[in-house]
Amino acid sequence: MHSTQPSVAAERDPRRWVILAVICLAQLVVLLDNTVLNVAIPVLTEDLGASTADVQWMINAYALVQSGLLLTAGSFADRYGRRLMLLAGLVLFGLGSTAAAMAHSSGQLIAARAGMGVGGALLATTTLAVIMQVFDDEERPRAIGLWGAVSSLGFAAGPLIGGALLDRFWWGSIFLINIPVALFGLLAVARLVPETKNPQGERPDVLGALLSTLGMVGVVYAIISGPEHGWSSQRVLAAAVVGVVALFLFVRWELRIDHPMLDMGFFSSRRFNGAIAGGLLVALGMAGSLFLLTQHLQLVLGYDALQAGLRTAPLALTIVCLNLAGVGAKLLAKLGAARSITLGMTLLAAGLSAVAVLGSGAGAGYGGMLVGLVLMGCGIALAMPAMAVSIMSSIPPAKAGAGAGVQGTLTEFGGGLGVAVLGAVLGSRFAALLPVGVAASGSMAEALTEAGGDPVLSGQVHDAFEKAVSTSQLIGAAAVFTGGVLAGVLLHLADRAAGDAAGPGAPRVPAGRQAAAG
Repeated sequence: MHSTQPSVAAERDPRRWVILAVICLAQLVVLLDNTVLNVAIPVLTEDLGASTADVQWMINAYALVQSGLLLTAGSFADRYGRRLMLLAGLVLFGLGSTAAAMAHSSGQLIAARAGMGVGGALLATTTLAVIMQVFDDEERPRAIGLWGAVSSLGFAAGPLIGGALLDRFWWGSIFLINIPVALFGLLAVARLVPETKNPQGERPDVLGALLSTLGMVGVVYAIISGPEHGWSSQRVLAAAVVGVVALFLFVRWELRIDHPMLDMGFFSSRRFNGAIAGGLLVALGMAGSLFLLTQHLQLVLGYDALQAGLRTAPLALTIVCLNLAGVGAKLLAKLGAARSITLGMTLLAAGLSAVAVLGSGAGAGYGGMLVGLVLMGCGIALAMPAMAVSIMSSIPPAKAGAGAGVQGTLTEFGGGLGVAVLGAVLGSRFAALLPVGVAASGSMAEALTEAGGDPVLSGQVHDAFEKAVSTSQLIGAAAVFTGGVLAGVLLHLADRAAGDAAGPGAPRVPAGRQAAAG
């Protein structure tokens, strides 16, 4: 069955929940692979003779390619068909996984990871776009909530699955597990998912695709490399300048052509801008806080990598449980998008603050941190579906792929920015708190070496690092809370403007309730 118009709620596809399960499985593979590699780094260093730079490129090649192609992938899905691009993404991801498993050198593995990033970009955008086509306004928040729950499950399960496989098999097994899932996904997508695409704009926007890819790769590379090489280093400044100039030219070009890959008119919507602002700061707070949590659990509380992974699992499990129960969708229908996002981001900020305050100090253990993790999970489970619905409902259904590309791009950008900014705060605060006699250092390991085994100095170094982590977490909490207020105000103003446009006698229904009433 082929159609150019999106399916509408008048006749619900009886297979829609099965379709959701299939595309969530595809999304899960992408997210698992994003986190599973971290536990294999020691083995890869030994077996492939990988240097520190090689390991960084193994991780970053995937992220750079994926983030650079998200907008282009979303546009291609709208122009040429969402099912077609979903199938292409599964094929590329499967082939890249095979090449990665069979790699005999660091260079081969880096190239394979870059190829997987192309498939990952197609899968990340088309999965959300298909949800927008298959589900109606009433069911869409719940479907997006389940899609988000799978994302959280992938984050939590990646290190655990990777550790279990590496205990029994060689490192290539962490890539080989993707292949049967990709094959099953191909058969299921071809059989179940209806084809939809934008009836306009068949001509590809080649220059727009090149400029957006160059711009995003340049900016994301600068963000990733800044903490390691220094923000004033030539390579970081050059990448940032190239990225910003390319994105500026991309915007100018998109404003000029008849069928742009990204309609700049989207940014005239207060609802769209509010959701974008909230999503960016949630991604910043979540990625940055998880980076800090890992440091806290391993370097302050003394857990190894697997133990640290297990102790961050309650965050993801809370998100999964609440979204499976449909709590976020129900509250979105009752409160509307503005209040749901503000409430969710307030809970996320409270969780970050609880981790910083209750998980630090003399006698602090994991119990206080657990309270914070559960609060963070509750906040994300409420805010993320509301933000995704707000972004996608601000965009015509025919351009759902472009909307999904924007949503994915801001998540990648916000996540990288969160790690970079909060990591920089951690480093500067740590250096300022180091005791006299210990030179300013870029890591706690270097500072402990400088302490020379002196128990008093070593204790002071540990205290300095713990206080620096706590300060960074509180700054992240403030950023998230500010984003929640900003997003809520913008969405409230958008609802008010919509009510005024409808006439003085028309009832004002918040965005989330509009979806539920569809």
